Amino acid sequence: MISPLQPFLHLADAVIITDEEHYILAVNETYEKITGYSSHQIIGKKASVLRSTYTPEETYIHMKKALRSGSPWSGVFTNRRQTKQLWHSSITITPFTVEGATYFIGVFRELEQLDRGYYLDEYRVGRIQESLLKVLAISCEIRDPGIESHLLRVQQMTEMLVVRHNERLDLRLPPQNLSLITHSSILHDIGKSSIPEGILYKPGPLADYERTIIEMHTLIGVDIVDKIYAELDDELFENELSTAKNIILYHHERWDGLGYPHRLQGPRIPLEARIVSVVDVFDALTTKRPYKEKWDVKTAVQYLQEHKNKQFDPDIVDSFVSLYEDGTLAVSC
Repeated sequence: MISPLQPFLHLADAVIITDEEHYILAVNETYEKITGYSSHQIIGKKASVLRSTYTPEETYIHMKKALRSGSPWSGVFTNRRQTKQLWHSSITITPFTVEGATYFIGVFRELEQLDRGYYLDEYRVGRIQESLLKVLAISCEIRDPGIESHLLRVQQMTEMLVVRHNERLDLRLPPQNLSLITHSSILHDIGKSSIPEGILYKPGPLADYERTIIEMHTLIGVDIVDKIYAELDDELFENELSTAKNIILYHHERWDGLGYPHRLQGPRIPLEARIVSVVDVFDALTTKRPYKEKWDVKTAVQYLQEHKNKQFDPDIVDSFVSLYEDGTLAVSC
């Protein structure tokens, strides 16, 4: 190690020193702690050993262009630790010339440790937006002008209900969990995109085979989300997609075990699905459909109460009724 560069290794931030060809000459203890690589494992390797496919190629192009010109460069990398776990860093790389040779000093901080929460770089935001747009495009195959309003109402009421239920029963669910349930609820009927309109909006009673086709929408919906997750290939969003899948698959299960598709009973049904089940039925009852007239809110609430311990989790119904009784529900209706 060139002695004039040695002091950089005493910085509190992670430090990596490479030669002009980007071979690693030295790292400090913070670097070892963050990456999981010890000095003897990493020295002599290319700095690209941490590289992942999640950092846009343009980032590397801009970095190389700046460093070749002798200028410092700052940016964001999404790399992999020795354990293959993803992590993000804000890094500044500065060229130094010592005794005619060029060295690069990289100083970085792990963005996950900042108080602002999760960091999403522009590339990953773009990938998320792309996947969500695919969901929107699929949803648009449901040619019902009221579907968007229904989805938004379900999402709004889910937010109110999950917050009230959490407070009323002192479940102590963290805010992140509440947001996950709220945001995922809008996808509950995504599987209906593949149901023929003649069955989906049939004004009269459904034949047995038609009802079987309708009930397939929960399984179809999960398949759609699985395909999106496969394209996203991002473990940091596994919780979000897991919550969405629980809602999609289980929101037609019943508390008494007579629902579909798996006839789950009672608390075996995921909480998020039990919550969306109540909200979804309430909105369906209070909205005009091709096969039914609109119910008034009071009658719909009475229906929920009459079907406690049968179709619905009784505690969740009680939380929903409390929203109605104190006037909070009126904001959404």
